[in-house]
Amino acid sequence: MSAATSPSPAKTLPDRSDVAPQDCWDLSSLFASDADWETAFTALQSKVDTYATYRGRLGESAATLLEALQFDSDFSRDAERVAIYSFLKTTEDQGNSDYQAMKARFQNLAVRANQAASFMSPEMLAIDPAKMDALVADPLLKPFQLQLKRLLRQRPHTLSDREENLLAMQGEMASAAGNAFRQLNDVDLRFGTLQDESGNEQELSHATFIQFLNSSSRKVRRDAFHQYYKSIGEHENTLAATLGGSIHRDVYYARARNHESSLASALFPDNVPVDVYDNLIAAVHESLPSVHQYLDVRRRKMDLPDIHHYDTYVPILSDMKKQHSWDEAVEVVLESLAPLGTEYTSALANGFQSRWADRYPNRGKQSGAFSCGSFDGAPYILMNFKTDVLNDVFTLTHEAGHSMHSWYSAKNQPFQYYDYTIFVAEVASTFNEQLLTEHLLKNAADDSERAYLINNELDSIRATVVRQTMFAEFEKKTHEMAEAGEPLTVASFRATYRELLDAYFGPDFVVDKELELECFRIPHFYRAFYVYKYATGLSAAVALSRRVLEGGETELADYLKFLSSGCSKDPLDLLRDAGVDMASPEPVKTTLKRFKELTEELDQIL
Repeated sequence: MSAATSPSPAKTLPDRSDVAPQDCWDLSSLFASDADWETAFTALQSKVDTYATYRGRLGESAATLLEALQFDSDFSRDAERVAIYSFLKTTEDQGNSDYQAMKARFQNLAVRANQAASFMSPEMLAIDPAKMDALVADPLLKPFQLQLKRLLRQRPHTLSDREENLLAMQGEMASAAGNAFRQLNDVDLRFGTLQDESGNEQELSHATFIQFLNSSSRKVRRDAFHQYYKSIGEHENTLAATLGGSIHRDVYYARARNHESSLASALFPDNVPVDVYDNLIAAVHESLPSVHQYLDVRRRKMDLPDIHHYDTYVPILSDMKKQHSWDEAVEVVLESLAPLGTEYTSALANGFQSRWADRYPNRGKQSGAFSCGSFDGAPYILMNFKTDVLNDVFTLTHEAGHSMHSWYSAKNQPFQYYDYTIFVAEVASTFNEQLLTEHLLKNAADDSERAYLINNELDSIRATVVRQTMFAEFEKKTHEMAEAGEPLTVASFRATYRELLDAYFGPDFVVDKELELECFRIPHFYRAFYVYKYATGLSAAVALSRRVLEGGETELADYLKFLSSGCSKDPLDLLRDAGVDMASPEPVKTTLKRFKELTEELDQIL
């Protein structure tokens, strides 16, 4: 083979030190330097013992209780800055031991602070109910009234002072399974290199896996799938042990706090009934024939003899390339968000210019994407952006939705009520995705591009509603297994996951045995009963985006008020005020009805 036609050398990820500064986030809104972090960390350490000065005094008077609550709020606010800076630094390169040590030092401090503060809830709950009601009603305590009412709701699940202290002491130990998984998953796992469709050798990683699955070459997709899961399979026993440890932790804490189940325990803080979770699973199961119909449309339009999981990421019109540089992605995101008004888009544009975002993959960087907002710092965005993956543009607007939610809430709420719950967070992010889809569809050049975008919207609904509900059902089943005393092993995990794969993908889909290993690589499983919120969030976002796009100033004002409300109300109440009732299964059913309609339109266009 001549030099002119030889494949390029293997492309590897750069070290963090080789990434251009303009492509990295600027964390100076938190701390200008590591030295400034050290100063704040030391100051925070010195305040921990102050908690003890309030022990046994919380029922003295409204003034004393206010002083204690204000100290705790101020401590938490300072701790948030210290925590987020150390966390974000570890995500830049998870092999950097200096930042791992920084994070570990904060975690140790946080455990000590939690121990020091652990008396507060049980002491307040031990106050005579009539006296406590009078304290809560005192005008002095108005800034913390909602917080206190939420605390009193926890009375049946709060333990004695001594027991609470013991639980607080377990913080670092309880995170061991998740920490072990992250180190194995993000640092130690290696997947080798792989030839792309042009014959170029590229490193296979978490960040590039989806890129390979988006290849127009079925051989590249198939090879990437099998090579990736070969590495996962070589560690399946370790991964089963870490996942099992995380599940047993959830069951332990639920039982320790007198909850009926680990699911009920996870839903309790948001005041979300268990039937909301069960209704979601039931509604998706009811619509699985539409999902199977779409997968068959995909198989036929791609002219495949059969369809595998590695055929479900690449666009059906795989010869249509949608390239977006970072700047182009930012531009189209901002254009699509114009219906939210100039305050929203100007603040976001300024954020991108001020380096809120960490843009591209580098060696050791945490995989995936996230937004990390705080009260005093910028709402940072971690990306692993790739120019040839349209989904990364959607990921960017998704994370921007989280960040702007943080921006509005921090601007309009006091610290104790600014931090919105995940249940409503996924509404703000997927709302942005809906506006991006609408913008791109309106500007489609022809039927082929419209089909391409409909295909992308279908894949988004399938990934966000259907796939996340499958994950949610897996979490429910495996936690129920642990609660029933059934062993959590490689075999039981794989068997449970296989049943779900067969149900969700349907009888005409080829489920490769390696796909059973997928349950071991999902980071969200270490934060159990989180993923269902993606599905409910998108369903609410579909309804609210239609309301804003088809409405006027009132509908927009309702939505921006929702973004500005933090956790000043329970999640279901916040969404009702914005215009959608998530206690009903109807928003989920409406979204899946849209899925069916889009499937039929795609079948006709192609």
